[in-house]
Amino acid sequence: MEETKKTAILIPCYNESKTIENVIRDYQAVMPHAKIYVYDNNSSDGTDEIARKAGATVRYEYRQGKGNVVRSMFREIDADCYIMTDGDDTYPAEFALELEKQIYSKQADMAIGDRLSSTYFTENKRPFHNIGNVLVRKLINILFKASVKDIMTGSRGFTKEFVKSFPVTSKGFEIETEMTIFALDNNFKIVEVPIEYRDRPEGSESKLNTYSDGYKVLKTIGTLFRDTKPYAFFSIISLFLLVVGGAFFVPILLNYLETGTVARYPTLIVITSLGIIAIISYFCGVILEVLKKQHRHNFERNLNLLNELWQKNDDKS
Repeated sequence: MEETKKTAILIPCYNESKTIENVIRDYQAVMPHAKIYVYDNNSSDGTDEIARKAGATVRYEYRQGKGNVVRSMFREIDADCYIMTDGDDTYPAEFALELEKQIYSKQADMAIGDRLSSTYFTENKRPFHNIGNVLVRKLINILFKASVKDIMTGSRGFTKEFVKSFPVTSKGFEIETEMTIFALDNNFKIVEVPIEYRDRPEGSESKLNTYSDGYKVLKTIGTLFRDTKPYAFFSIISLFLLVVGGAFFVPILLNYLETGTVARYPTLIVITSLGIIAIISYFCGVILEVLKKQHRHNFERNLNLLNELWQKNDDKS
């Protein structure tokens, strides 16, 4: 790593007083060149004071939710490499060095700490979390034709380009899913690094609600699928409506061919309406796909301009 390069360790925290000091000490030992930022999200157990005494720079985000914290971190911190981890001491610090290496060697725009390929399923004692991770992974890989192994890990490395171009819209734990889909949709380079995972120490409780947060993640996937792949999304709706309409239309058609009369006019009217809606839905998808491609072109153009501006600033300094 070049001496002029700046690495920032970002740790979003909510009531992690039992573990935050150990997390900070581990990163200080493994990555002494990096600056550690702890963003306190309305903790009531003195997490911020413990982090400050341990040597971290402490900042605050008063809007509750991990997505809100990530938004503030990405907006406020300026660095060349960003390493994000959790304050619950579940991700060993030594693996962050490999994430950092992937970023500085330009192998990745987002380096993912892959828990699911190592110790996650044996260490994590919450079976519904395990099932949810597998379900989300399969769903995203099918919808976005990808092969990402760990969608929801909290251990990640980012380039400056990724951080400053990522529009955070999630408020809670669905933020990791949003990051992954954003990277896939915008053709950012993703590298997965197998890392060890250890369950929370005794007395440390997870803030993740399996059912409500799981619902939010699935809702986020659906929303982002609609926004990033509108042609596929609305084509599926059109096909569904046509299949339903066809199932009701066939008996009416057979009856007409047999008797020469239409027996169920109300049903035929509903079927016709479904057909019209299906056609409208399909062409909405076509129009939105064109707009999406235009947005993609603008995004790439603006990203290139940002890179040129940063390069000029680096040359001056």
